[in-house]
Amino acid sequence: MSRPDITPSSPHKLVVANWKMHGSLARNQALVHDYLQGLQSLKQTEVVVCVPYPYLAQVQSLLTGTNVAWGAQNIAKFEQGAYTGEVSAAMLQDFGARYVIIGHSERSTAYCESDENIAEKFMMAKRHGLIPILCVGETLLEREAGVMERVVGKQLETIIRLFGGEAFAQSIVSYEPIWAIGTGLAASAEQAVAMHQFIRETVAAADKTTADSLKILYGGSVNPQNAVQLLNQKEIDGALVGRCSLDAEQFIKICQAVPENSVI
Repeated sequence: MSRPDITPSSPHKLVVANWKMHGSLARNQALVHDYLQGLQSLKQTEVVVCVPYPYLAQVQSLLTGTNVAWGAQNIAKFEQGAYTGEVSAAMLQDFGARYVIIGHSERSTAYCESDENIAEKFMMAKRHGLIPILCVGETLLEREAGVMERVVGKQLETIIRLFGGEAFAQSIVSYEPIWAIGTGLAASAEQAVAMHQFIRETVAAADKTTADSLKILYGGSVNPQNAVQLLNQKEIDGALVGRCSLDAEQFIKICQAVPENSVI
């Protein structure tokens, strides 16, 4: 299997595995082996695996020459320096990473990352040729109050204000309603489609050409059952998968949910 040119401009759906803080050398090897067995005949879905930093060398070894790309779950906003515990873009590139998740709610809430801080990380990835997967979303209280578009709009507009709409070229946005992550309760297809349309319209207001080619994923308790409905929406360009990415059988079923894919 040769590794494809996986880019945001590809017409195929994109499914990203986010292992979060899970894994061991033995477990990862078995999981990746099972991934590759089940994913090799997919036709309409591209796959990326984002792993904890210590396992970048391992997945580079396991995935080089396959049809699966890999990346990290965070990045420093600095090039280098006295920032203990941080990992730079150049370090990620040393391990062949092409993708990096930016601003996941589990980080932005636990580590109090501001929209500006996330925007700086986003552009650091861009400057080094990495493809950022920018996570945006609202809490349950914000959705119930009807301000979800205002919240998501602010997250996008911070990048637009600082770096322009063209910053979203060769980038990915993942809509992750915070109230759905890890709860087992996903947004409905109607809710997801409406927010995906809003995200594209927000970027289009700054740069229409960039917005037209922008890949927008859905994340938040994606599983084999809801993936069938979600990934069949033309507005939804793929999925960012957390818990179910740790189970090869479930993850493969999610990747197969695009109708043109071969069922193994």
